Amino acid sequence: MSSDRSLNSGATIVDFESWMAREQKRIYLLCLRLLKNDYEADSAVQDVFIKAFRAMERSNGTAIRDADRWLTRVAVNVCMDRLRSNRLKFWRRRISPDDETVLLNLKPAPGMNQEELMIEREKIRRLNQSLNQLSVRQRTVFILRHEEGKRLEEIAEILGIDVGTVKAHMARAVAKLREELRDLYAR
Repeated sequence: MSSDRSLNSGATIVDFESWMAREQKRIYLLCLRLLKNDYEADSAVQDVFIKAFRAMERSNGTAIRDADRWLTRVAVNVCMDRLRSNRLKFWRRRISPDDETVLLNLKPAPGMNQEELMIEREKIRRLNQSLNQLSVRQRTVFILRHEEGKRLEEIAEILGIDVGTVKAHMARAVAKLREELRDLYAR
C-alpha cells in the first residue's frame, strides 16, 4: 500500500489489515451515528471491509484513488441500505445506549458546576434526539460535515449527489435543528 492514500491489488494482506485497523474506529463511529445501534454498526463495518477487500482483489493492479473517501462512501451506502430496509425503524427514533453512556460519563470542565454540567448533558441529549428527527439524508449530510469534517464537495462525491443538493439538505437540517433546539439556546 502506498502513502498516497490509495489502495491497490498489489497491496498485501498485511497492508490491507494495517489500513483496516487505521480506519476501523472512524468507520464504526460513522456507522454508529447513522444506524444508532451497536449491533447493526458492527455488522455494517464488517460489510464495509468485506466490500473493500473484494474491491482490492478486483482492481487488477489499479489503485483505488483516495481510499479513505471511497471507504466513507461505501460505509454511508451500506448504512443507507440498512436504514431503507426498515429493519431499524425502532432505532431511528431514539438515542442509542452509547449516547446515553457518553452523557452519563460527561465530566465537568474546569470551573463548571453541577448545574452547568446537567445543562450540557441536556443539550447533548436534545441534540441527539433532534438529529434522529431528521431524514436519513439530512442526518447523513450533517454528520459527514460536522462530525467527520468533510467538505461539501466531498459529501457530494460520497453520496453521489450534486453539491447544491448537499447544501439544500444541510440548510434543511440546520433549520430543523435550530427550530427543535431554539428553547435551549434562548436561555
